[in-house]
Amino acid sequence: MALALNKTKTAVPSDIEIAQQANMLPIEEIAAQLGLKEEDLELYGKYKAKISPGVWDRIKTRTDGKLILITAISPTPAGEGKSTVTVGLGQALNRIGKKAAVALREPSLGPSMGMKGGAAGGGYSQVLPMEDINLHFTGDLHAITTAHNAISAMIDNHIHRENELGIDPRQIVWKRVLDLNDRALRNIVVGLGGKAHGMPREDGFDITVASELMAILCLASDLEDLKNRIARIVVAYRFDGSPVTVADLGVEGAAALLLKDAIQPNLVQTLENTPAFIHGGPFANIAHGCNSLIATRHALKLSEYTVTEAGFGADLGAEKFLHIKSRSGELKPDVAVIVATVRALKMHGGVPKNDLTTPNLAALRQGMGNLERHLETMENFGLPKVVAINRFPTDTEEELEWIRQWCEERGTSVNLTEVWEKGGAGGEALAWEVVRLAESGKSRLQYLYDLDQPIRSKISAIAQNVYGAEGVDYTPKAEKQIREMESHGWGNLPICMAKTQYSLSDDPALLGRPEDFRIQVRELRPSIGAGFLVALTGNMLTMPGLPKKPAALGMDVDAEGRVFGLF
Repeated sequence: MALALNKTKTAVPSDIEIAQQANMLPIEEIAAQLGLKEEDLELYGKYKAKISPGVWDRIKTRTDGKLILITAISPTPAGEGKSTVTVGLGQALNRIGKKAAVALREPSLGPSMGMKGGAAGGGYSQVLPMEDINLHFTGDLHAITTAHNAISAMIDNHIHRENELGIDPRQIVWKRVLDLNDRALRNIVVGLGGKAHGMPREDGFDITVASELMAILCLASDLEDLKNRIARIVVAYRFDGSPVTVADLGVEGAAALLLKDAIQPNLVQTLENTPAFIHGGPFANIAHGCNSLIATRHALKLSEYTVTEAGFGADLGAEKFLHIKSRSGELKPDVAVIVATVRALKMHGGVPKNDLTTPNLAALRQGMGNLERHLETMENFGLPKVVAINRFPTDTEEELEWIRQWCEERGTSVNLTEVWEKGGAGGEALAWEVVRLAESGKSRLQYLYDLDQPIRSKISAIAQNVYGAEGVDYTPKAEKQIREMESHGWGNLPICMAKTQYSLSDDPALLGRPEDFRIQVRELRPSIGAGFLVALTGNMLTMPGLPKKPAALGMDVDAEGRVFGLF
């Protein structure tokens, strides 16, 4: 099928300008599209609401709609627009007569005010109110920050008050959190100032979205499950090496109390008034990088098509979505959409960012190996797939046609999307192809490892079958931790790989489809409450730093409260 091309290009305003000119509907009208009534909502102003807990009891026996998983090639600084395609496809499905909703993560203030930008889509495929979603929204991340730090305070208080649990202050693994990028807080000392101020010890901060509480919130099935998972969190070890949990401290109830509102999914809308569930936002590098299971389940019960995304490329986001979230929630995606851009493919082919506007078929050809690897991964999982080329104004017809022929030769569906510039109208061809694949019933989700396999075997399955690595090496520290985790009975949990998003390998400089490489696991961390083991590779940081010119420098608000500079 030839890609429909539009040679006419017009200037598009900034994301914030488009959002501020949008015609939003009262959230009650958006909820009505899903069959919800005003009493089913807890309102946060005119355009935001949380879904009341009682709704699930009423809808849980309904048949699920189709689940569409949006993933991508390995991201580059050139940008892929995965969230934009997610929103645009949801709008397009509604335009062709399907009852659709989108389900996305909540943005973190750290990346929003740093360098990554927001997570609300872009152009004419955004979720609204964009300013609120990218800032404080309904306060979910602040609630997680407070609950997390409450546990931290209880740990230090317990040590100060005679330490009946025998906690080894040198083996406290529960750091504090803050939802901002601040490298100065990665390693700190607390308890200074004398005996009255606690026991001095080394500590540090992670960014809030890296908290295990965030991962738990996004995998819990309800409030009771949330509390039980919090109880299982390992926060420290005793002098004899045995783990100390939140249940040992007796504060799982207090932490769950602080999260009782945050666990309820948030409902907003897109620019074209398509219902959008924006809830939860675990760090995609070290956690599973997907929106909450609760929000996804609600969307599946309330709509015919749910369009959701997983963080970064298919090697991180989609793999974790399938091995962790799908396993936990018994989900089975009907179609995988792999987003790619000409610009990013050329960058994977060796072109510097400053030269990406220059046509370069040789570099494009070289970069296609990255897309090919991700297509193979979806095949390994047994999912029908379609490539979505997110068009940029600098793309040439020759480059786009070359990609189409490349996909056609491999029997892979491909569609051009222009949802950034045209909204849902720019994604109708993709929507029709997604419907065709979803209704074909060909999805046969198969996991790449069994939970009862040894830890090393599960890590090798991911490294070889998803990344294309020759094998896996372990530091002595990681070897010891594997033995300890297996002795604690944690060996049957899924693996959550912590890896750079920029490369299929653990070296961010190796773009495209690297060959003849090995993955090194330097450390393992238990996330027992969330229900997985984190295997850290490379130099992964759980508290990012700010760039030389943070995005926050361009942000402002006027006397009337009008926001400027937010993307």
